[in-house]
Amino acid sequence: MPKMKTHRGAAKRFKKTGSGKLRRYKAYKSHLTGKKSPKRVRKLRKATLVSSGDLKRISPLLPY
Repeated sequence: MPKMKTHRGAAKRFKKTGSGKLRRYKAYKSHLTGKKSPKRVRKLRKATLVSSGDLKRISPLLPY
């Protein structure tokens, strides 16, 4: 059986943590931030973990 290929789009968006969870960055940060409150834009900076439901869908895309 050939090796599985990593989904390159997913590899650019997610990183695996030491415990095997996936880290992601938040959406709605790239533009149109003038109308969003500074507190909201500040909270969008931090990375967060992928939810358990999405983890089942995304983890096969990142086998290594």
